[in-house]
Amino acid sequence: MGGLGSGNRCRHSARTTTDGCRNLDIRQLARAGALKPGYVGWWNWMRGAETVASIQMRAEHDYVVLMYRYRPRDGQWKDEQYPVRIERTPCNFGAERCWFICPAAACGRRVDILYGGGIFACRHCHRLAYASTREGEHSRAIRQADRLRARLGWQLGVMNEAGAKPKWMRRRTFERLAARHEELVTRLMRLTIMRFGLID
Repeated sequence: MGGLGSGNRCRHSARTTTDGCRNLDIRQLARAGALKPGYVGWWNWMRGAETVASIQMRAEHDYVVLMYRYRPRDGQWKDEQYPVRIERTPCNFGAERCWFICPAAACGRRVDILYGGGIFACRHCHRLAYASTREGEHSRAIRQADRLRARLGWQLGVMNEAGAKPKWMRRRTFERLAARHEELVTRLMRLTIMRFGLID
C-alpha cells in the first residue's frame, strides 16, 4: 500500500512550519465527498500532475479511518490504521460544518486541519508554527507564489514564465489560480521597487 512514507516531508523540529508537512483539510475532504458514510478511497497529494504521496481512508458518520504506511527516523516501515472522530455542527440554512477531533493522546481539539507524521494530529500537538509568522511581506509573497506555481505544475520562481493549464485542471480553477499568481507577482514587483528605494 502506498502512503505518506514515500513523500512525507514533515520532520518535526523547533523550526518546522505547517507548510513543511502534508495535511488533511476537512473542508477539502467534505467538498470531494470523502466524508460521506461508506466512502472508501484514496486521498492524494499532488505536485502538478504528479502524485507525490497518498493515504487511504474509510468514512463513517462520526469518524474517518486513516490507513497508511509510515517510515520513522529508524527507517523501518510501519502500517498505521486508526479512526479520527468527526464532529458536525449546524450552520445557517440547514447546512452543517465538519471538524476533526485531534486523535493525539490527551488533546481532543476541534480543528480544520491535521498534519502528518507518525500520526495525523493538530499543529499544536506537532508544535508547528505558521510559516507566515516567520517571514516578511516579501518572503511571504514569494512563498505563496511558489505554492501556486507548484499546484499549477509550473517551474518554481516568479522570474520564470507562466506555464499552461494542466490538462486535468478545470478552466475556471486555472483562471482563478493564475489571476492570484499575477496579483502576487505585481505585489512582489512593488515591494522590490520599494526595497531599493526607487519610489517612496
